[in-house]
Amino acid sequence: MRNIAIFASGSGTNAENIIRYFSNTNTAKVCLVLSNRKDSYVLKRATEHKVRTIFFERNDFYVTGKVLSDLRSAKTDFIALAGFLWLVPENILKEFEGRIINIHPALLPAYGGKGMYGDRVHRAVIRNGDAESGITIHHVNRHYDSGDIIFQARCRVEPSDTPETLAARVHELEYRYYPEIIGEMILKLPETIR
Repeated sequence: MRNIAIFASGSGTNAENIIRYFSNTNTAKVCLVLSNRKDSYVLKRATEHKVRTIFFERNDFYVTGKVLSDLRSAKTDFIALAGFLWLVPENILKEFEGRIINIHPALLPAYGGKGMYGDRVHRAVIRNGDAESGITIHHVNRHYDSGDIIFQARCRVEPSDTPETLAARVHELEYRYYPEIIGEMILKLPETIR
């Protein structure tokens, strides 16, 4: 059984979807949910599913190595970012090379980078008159939204769309595909990982 850690900064709907998905498998489970926001609703969602939670501050992440130590203590095999807005530090990238992924609510490389998240992305897609949007699941590196693309799924952008209606269609793609891709990647992990 592989252990998944999820990093999230927001309400946690993707994180909860991943927790539910893996609660019905024998290949992996979510062992830890970490957030850089003490008031983040993801912490409540995780607690309701009896998943251990950790709130951490910038110093814990970038200076002291506490977050990496927490990941090791939880015997983490794989990391999924789900609405997490900080760059992952070098020590974690190195330790989990090839085993940290993120989901982005647009078709990268378009609409990526610092400050491009959530409704900001959907507003930009609509403003530019794009015919389609979607999701991108990608490896995490030291730059925002620039890691190798693993998977993309598309949806139409309707002329009547608002950021909220487009977000709803993009969320459907996220909920459908993100847990599946995580599961596929975990099955490919070498036995020597741990």
